[in-house]
Amino acid sequence: MNNMKKSLWIVLAVVAVLAVWGYSVYNGLVEKEEAVHGAWSNVETQYQRRSDLIPNLVNTVKGYAAHEQQTLAAVVDARSKATSMNVDADDLTPERLAAFQQAQEGVRSALGRLIAVAENYPDLKANSNFQELQAQLEGTENRIAVARTAFNEKTQAYNVAVRRFPANLVAGILSFGQKPYFEADDSAAQAPEVAF
Repeated sequence: MNNMKKSLWIVLAVVAVLAVWGYSVYNGLVEKEEAVHGAWSNVETQYQRRSDLIPNLVNTVKGYAAHEQQTLAAVVDARSKATSMNVDADDLTPERLAAFQQAQEGVRSALGRLIAVAENYPDLKANSNFQELQAQLEGTENRIAVARTAFNEKTQAYNVAVRRFPANLVAGILSFGQKPYFEADDSAAQAPEVAF
């Protein structure tokens, strides 16, 4: 009878230790996943900031370069495509992230062409509103790069936690899957060139 009691206590102690360990691992994974969500939100916020600058930039250019309608329309169209993409951090798959990146690259490229158009209009380049918008755009592109880097760091920490043994056992049972990285080519990480 005493051996049975000892065995029962040992089993209960092992179960309690495993439960505490599982609880701790689960909470750690939740914390890291929420950090990824927060970092993704920061990425979206910076892209939205850039998107919010576009109408003012287009209107400023329109006043000086009215016959550049094709370039202006390309910027507006790229902005529209990018802002229509809703990518939730919970549904972040490599495919959805790639589509998001492609839409954002379209905006960056269209803005680069718009800024290049300004070279043909000295009055536009001298306009203080245009200069201020360009400076804000450059700053925003830098913020985007910082936000993407932070997102990748949080994603890496989460992915390592999900894959590391023995936490991967808990992650597998509770459906904690890996998150994709934000991978942009080098040209996408650079701010549009602003030349005076």
